[in-house]
Amino acid sequence: MKPISAYFEELRTTRAWRSVFRSGPGGTRLHSALVVQQNIFLHLFATKARKRVMSFRATWYLGALSFGTFLILVVTGVLLMLYYHPSAPQAYADMKDLQFVVSSGVFLRNLHRWSAHAMVFLVFAHMFKVFYRGAYRPPREFNWVIGVILLLTTLLLSYTGYLLPWDQLAYWAVTVGSNIASAVPLFGQDIRYLLLGGHQVNANALLRFYVLHCVVLPIAAVLLIAVHFWRIRKDGGLYVPEAAAGENTLAPAGAAAEDAGAATRGGTP
Repeated sequence: MKPISAYFEELRTTRAWRSVFRSGPGGTRLHSALVVQQNIFLHLFATKARKRVMSFRATWYLGALSFGTFLILVVTGVLLMLYYHPSAPQAYADMKDLQFVVSSGVFLRNLHRWSAHAMVFLVFAHMFKVFYRGAYRPPREFNWVIGVILLLTTLLLSYTGYLLPWDQLAYWAVTVGSNIASAVPLFGQDIRYLLLGGHQVNANALLRFYVLHCVVLPIAAVLLIAVHFWRIRKDGGLYVPEAAAGENTLAPAGAAAEDAGAATRGGTP
């Protein structure tokens, strides 16, 4: 009887497998680079990276943790949508069913809720870390703007999800938030009307918040995250401070020769 690994090797040699994965496993760096470049998901990442930028001290893994919480929110959000109706008389009853009727419903809802809180915290910490290290400087200024938009998208995701339980806390929190938005000069009332779909927090606002929270903002977040990862690769990978990057850098040959000649003559360069 053949081992399981032999069956996998036979599978990798089939035409169907080769049509999906054009580059098979290999031990060379060139082959590893081809695997990354020819994969629709892996091509967003760099084919190679410096070891020091992959250490915990460099980034504290805040970007990866933020993306991880986003994936948890997507999975738990899809599961919650199976038990939720975005209608004013039914939304609160669905939340009660999740709490008392649905198996593991409390765990599912709390996992989604606390993952949302964790994502907001991690994205803020990630932005602070990037700013502290100076990773927003050229040529990474465009990716910094993408990060700021992602931060705003994260806050909007958290805010639009606040109304969906349709309880007193959600109702008055959205009421206060929409009143704050109406204080914007010139366009305040228009922003509030666009946000609520009317002049009051009612069924129209609930449906609008549901569409924003479950469709519009997640799609925008996925697109922005893809561009964010792609720009990291195009901008030369994760940021390395100039002092650390130049520790092992050799000076140009002409400058070294000029310095050596000046030292021989006893002068200064």
